[in-house]
Amino acid sequence: MFKFFKDHGLIERNVFLLIVLTICVSSIGAIVEIFPLFIKDVAIEKVEGMRPHTPLELAGFEIYKREGCYGCHSQQIRTLRDEVERYGHYSLAAESMYDYPFQWGSKRTGPDLARVGGKYSDDWQVEHLMAPRSLVPESIMPGYKFMHHTKLDESLLQSMMSVLSMVGTPYTQVDIDNAHSDIRVQLGLDIDPAKVEDFNKRYPKVFIRKFDRKATEITEMDALVAYLQSLGNRVDLKTNKGRDW
Repeated sequence: MFKFFKDHGLIERNVFLLIVLTICVSSIGAIVEIFPLFIKDVAIEKVEGMRPHTPLELAGFEIYKREGCYGCHSQQIRTLRDEVERYGHYSLAAESMYDYPFQWGSKRTGPDLARVGGKYSDDWQVEHLMAPRSLVPESIMPGYKFMHHTKLDESLLQSMMSVLSMVGTPYTQVDIDNAHSDIRVQLGLDIDPAKVEDFNKRYPKVFIRKFDRKATEITEMDALVAYLQSLGNRVDLKTNKGRDW
């Protein structure tokens, strides 16, 4: 052992040998620490009630990413006391298991959104997105009034769901085939009892209503508000405490 330290200078003077040994040591650490996390059953605990996004929520999630909302809002409540008291129960890993990519974030210019679902009414969310300072005078968030007038583009929705099903999101072929119909059911525009019952079986505890009541068409605002109102509402935190981060 002492001879090794004595000859350590040979390694430091040989750049090629130093690089090779550094890669070997780093690889061992990566295998031990990182590789197990690629196995979902090891990295993410099972919790009751966790479901994938509905087609409408998925469309809202894509709009959320498109507009860069993650740059100012996180979706990760840490186990620190001040965060739990301000935002609610700390986040569970399972709550992000169907988010590609996850929205944990690294900055909070605005508040964390992990538990924002149901905290405010739909009308509040719509007004806040259209004119943020009308409700929060100190807000520096830009307005998204155009979403109120922009018809939701559903053309790629089924393709997105198909791709997500390939990487582990439990969308069935029935979910994919009924994507466009499910949007109208969730918005309360199709009240066929059979369709509503089928929708509720596949997506339990989902809010069914027109989220952007100021617009007659299905808008991007409908999708984004539906997504925001779903955050923190898919897991029963009273029965699923889970492991922390």
